[in-house]
Amino acid sequence: MLDADFFRRWMAVTAASVDREAERLTALDSPIGDADHGSNLQRGFSAVRAALDKEPPVTPGAVLTQAGRLLISTVGGASGPLYGTLLRRTGKALGDAAEVSREQLAEALRTGVDAVRQLGGAAPGDKTMIDALVPAVDALGDSFAAARAAAEEGAVATTPLRARKGRASYLGERSIGHQDPGATSSALLIAGLTDASEAAGDGEPSGG
Repeated sequence: MLDADFFRRWMAVTAASVDREAERLTALDSPIGDADHGSNLQRGFSAVRAALDKEPPVTPGAVLTQAGRLLISTVGGASGPLYGTLLRRTGKALGDAAEVSREQLAEALRTGVDAVRQLGGAAPGDKTMIDALVPAVDALGDSFAAARAAAEEGAVATTPLRARKGRASYLGERSIGHQDPGATSSALLIAGLTDASEAAGDGEPSGG
């Protein structure tokens, strides 16, 4: 079972991953976006990590709801509302339970992804974060590692796609050949689940 400590670790390791990969994310964003994806997410997840350290929420849902609110208020561009909606809606779907199973997290995360799809109007194949998140949610019921692999494969698979949503869609054919930065950062978020589990020192928590 997954408790609030696990979810705080998830946000902390994601913040660390964004710190490490910020320059790469911005480099990916340069040819098809505003060249600020890495720096924007770095600012947002740093704020999340600091807030959760200062006043740790006591339930998984509260951790994600607070993280989502902070991302909306601190991240510029489209990333703030999209990531904020993802985490807030996932947190609200988890409710007030003190512990949740991996399967419950997968169900709640699907609710969050659906909210992002509604907000941004994107579908799989549109060259957005959805291309990493949808396969990750589908695989999360199997294991964190499977979700991580699915998200990473989904991000890489955006490279040959023509963008149909977001800033990159304005480039038309010129968006082809570039890996989507939002899908790439989403894969970092999903990878954080595995890292958080390993950080516990006892392997992947059971789903039940």
